[in-house]
Amino acid sequence: MPVRLSPYDTGGGTMTALGVSASTKAARKPPADLRRYSRWFLALLVPIGPAAIAVLRYVLPYLTVDDTDEIVRKVAADLQTTSLVLWLGFVAVLTLVPGVIAVGRLTRRRAPRTTAAALLLLIPGYLALGWLIGSDLLLWTGVEAGLDQSTLVQLYNTTHMTTAIAAGVFVLGHVLGTVLLGVAMWRSGAVPRWAAVLTVVAQPLHFVAAVIVGSPSLDLVAWGMNAVGFAAVAVAVIRLPDDEWDLPPA
Repeated sequence: MPVRLSPYDTGGGTMTALGVSASTKAARKPPADLRRYSRWFLALLVPIGPAAIAVLRYVLPYLTVDDTDEIVRKVAADLQTTSLVLWLGFVAVLTLVPGVIAVGRLTRRRAPRTTAAALLLLIPGYLALGWLIGSDLLLWTGVEAGLDQSTLVQLYNTTHMTTAIAAGVFVLGHVLGTVLLGVAMWRSGAVPRWAAVLTVVAQPLHFVAAVIVGSPSLDLVAWGMNAVGFAAVAVAVIRLPDDEWDLPPA
């Protein structure tokens, strides 16, 4: 309604009314909708973690089945590759958890229980990875500092109980958790069946390659399958409408 001025009003009332009107329009302006940007960002992260681990497992100077003396000797003989392993591990630690959360957001509506079980295993498992990479960092730092092999072996063998717990959480979490996440991908129908199958098979194959056979090439294939399966998830997330990805801003 129009603003009426008194005989003694010099126009301040009009300015006040205009200010209130402007502030009301500003208050009614909808907040920025960042759903598309967050969706694309997370989609890009999804395959990076498994791909980084695939390369890490292939170039790792030692085998998981090696004894401590052999591990220390191989690390000391190839510090440059060990440095690459540390960088790849750093990338994986930063991307694996948000990546599987994005996969879970895609599968949770049609496979809620399987998705929840998978994430309950995968998230702590991948978070424990950073704790385990500390052993490689310790060896690299020790060799750079000029410590002899016997001292490095003693340091490597002297661990805190949390390291053993972290190893158990990681192994159980990323192997069983990825299998369950692949099952959730299959049940949700959000990705092609072949992507779900690759994800289900990837980590049991990695366990065989790392612990039983000791084959870096097979490990590369196993984690590569995981990365390809997750890449299919990334494509599905990119194609997803904003309203199916998240609620609009309020």
